[in-house]
Amino acid sequence: MGEVITFTSGKGGVGKTTTTANVGAGLSLLDKKVVLVDTDIGLRNLDVVMGLENRILYNLVDVLSGRCRVKQAVIRDKRFPNLSIIPSSCTKEKNPIDLQKMKLLLQDLREDFDYILIDSPAGIDQGFSLATADVDRIVVVTTPQIAAIHDADCVLQILKKQKRADVCLLINGFRRHMVKDGDMLDVPDICELLDAPLLGVVLEDENIIIAQNHGEPIMGQKGSKHTISEECYRNIAGRIAGEDIPIPDYIRSTGIFSRLFFKKKVSGGVVNV
Repeated sequence: MGEVITFTSGKGGVGKTTTTANVGAGLSLLDKKVVLVDTDIGLRNLDVVMGLENRILYNLVDVLSGRCRVKQAVIRDKRFPNLSIIPSSCTKEKNPIDLQKMKLLLQDLREDFDYILIDSPAGIDQGFSLATADVDRIVVVTTPQIAAIHDADCVLQILKKQKRADVCLLINGFRRHMVKDGDMLDVPDICELLDAPLLGVVLEDENIIIAQNHGEPIMGQKGSKHTISEECYRNIAGRIAGEDIPIPDYIRSTGIFSRLFFKKKVSGGVVNV
């Protein structure tokens, strides 16, 4: 049975879609069968980031509404033989999506894929409920900006009230030079504020923007130069797959708190702070 993992956030623009695409590509390179599901109804972006928008015949809403079979909506990525996506609709549906139908869809996908990664819309409205309907793990994505951390904390509090046990944190767009200059929170500080296990950190990298503009994941592209963000995504994918990969100290601080934090090894795919 496959594992369903939702990437969510309180604030938009923190990199959920980019993270979903690249972690999915990373897992596929580990010989895992992966499908990415875009639940951002009305504002779909996953197919655009993946460069697959021209291949869409049916979408998630078509599946949930019974207008097509699941296999008709699945788009296989020719660059990654183990990777597929189910895009969302670009128009807002008048009728609310039935959560029970979403649960049934995930049950079907569990039979065919090792990992089902859900790209959640920002916020905590109906889309959030749809994206977290019947999942095994929830990854809250944030950036080191105060507004993003505040909104991530709101999402984490909701998940705690729902007694969702397997929730972890992913910090995106981390800039080492700003931390060293005292203009950005360090990773241990963010984890302490949010009180959540850390899955991984993705460093700020302009190559992510370049890859997006070409409709490509930054992972595993033939002939492309190796980038720091690719290494970050590869490590996150490895942790999800159960590999024992420690999270580096990107600042190399000599403070005792930082040393203790980063010496901890990954257990069950996350580092507990």
